[in-house]
Amino acid sequence: MNAPKTLAKLLSTATLATLLFLPTAAIAQAQRTLTVAGRGAESISTTIAQVRLGVEAQGKTAAEVQGIVAKRSNAVVTYLKSRNVEKLETTGVNLNPIYSYDNNKQTLTGYSASNTVMFRTSNNAAGEILDQSVKAGASRIDGISFVATDEAIAAAQKVALKRATQEAQAQASAVFSALNFTQKEIVGIQINNAIPRPRPMEEAALMQRSAKMADAPTPIMGGEQSIEATVTLEISY
Repeated sequence: MNAPKTLAKLLSTATLATLLFLPTAAIAQAQRTLTVAGRGAESISTTIAQVRLGVEAQGKTAAEVQGIVAKRSNAVVTYLKSRNVEKLETTGVNLNPIYSYDNNKQTLTGYSASNTVMFRTSNNAAGEILDQSVKAGASRIDGISFVATDEAIAAAQKVALKRATQEAQAQASAVFSALNFTQKEIVGIQINNAIPRPRPMEEAALMQRSAKMADAPTPIMGGEQSIEATVTLEISY
């Protein structure tokens, strides 16, 4: 066997394999990129009140308290349906024993039951609906938060995205200008839409109202909700 020819053949094969599988970036000059992130925000009015209220009762037997809660809850739900509230749903049903403790001895003294619902309505109608719900049988107001309509949120998200993109592009232009580089093309885009959170009503304001109704309905006032977006651009130069 001719050793020099065999070695030359092996070297030729290895060189060909290297050229075939060598990454393009190693052959040509590596692509240079700049990554910038822009943030945009848009404020919109919250016109919808999201309310959580419930019925709670205590008694000697489980059947007794469950019956009381069921009767009052049905009355509250019937009233809410008559007002055509939106997204009415049950969010909690509870039945728990109540114990007393004396000399390290546990004694069952009764039961506590509750039923909680959540719904949406306009800010203008929320105060009266809360007051009438208490009259119908509700004994708990667990919280109120404010949101904008789905259409308003969708429109605001587009505005926030546009502003975020413009801010990212402005940052890139400033950097390229300062370094005297020429921007080529956008090779990567990443979008992050922040999920708008409902704005809660202050707990102190809720505690001002009780089962004793005033002549005027409970004042319910919304506010503004901020819709935010972040756009990250990767730009070659």
